[in-house]
Amino acid sequence: MEKVVRKISLIDDYNYDLDYWLSKNAEERISAIEILRQQFYEAENGITPRLQRILKIVKRTSS
Repeated sequence: MEKVVRKISLIDDYNYDLDYWLSKNAEERISAIEILRQQFYEAENGITPRLQRILKIVKRTSS
């Protein structure tokens, strides 16, 4: 991955990020999303959190 640094003013509203990501193919974009997802969900001990399964038994009255 080539690192690029651009200095732009806040007044400049041209979206360089959009051009960058549109220049990548779908596989490269999905790979980048997966890297960001892993970084976001990584726990302190290196184990990614999982969804909890909750089971609740509800007694229904007969009609």
